[in-house]
Amino acid sequence: MALLIEVTPVGQEWVVRSAEQAEDLGFTSGARAEAAARNLASSGAREGRDAEVRIYLRDGSLAGAFVYPSRFHVMAKSWGFSSVGSR
Repeated sequence: MALLIEVTPVGQEWVVRSAEQAEDLGFTSGARAEAAARNLASSGAREGRDAEVRIYLRDGSLAGAFVYPSRFHVMAKSWGFSSVGSR
């Protein structure tokens, strides 16, 4: 299962949430929250976990989603495998 990281506005802050974190991370700017979320996703992908960042606007709509494939999937694709696990 992919690591899901969400950036959502809460009051005047922007919060980064993930099941992997014990506590939410709060930021005063959406840009800083997005950067932190992308760093977490990138770290997860380097450790072999697929990750996805979802960013929500103040009205609750989805602004964007970014997928970070694990290193294994990236290497398998570069080696010419069309799908990991197939023969």
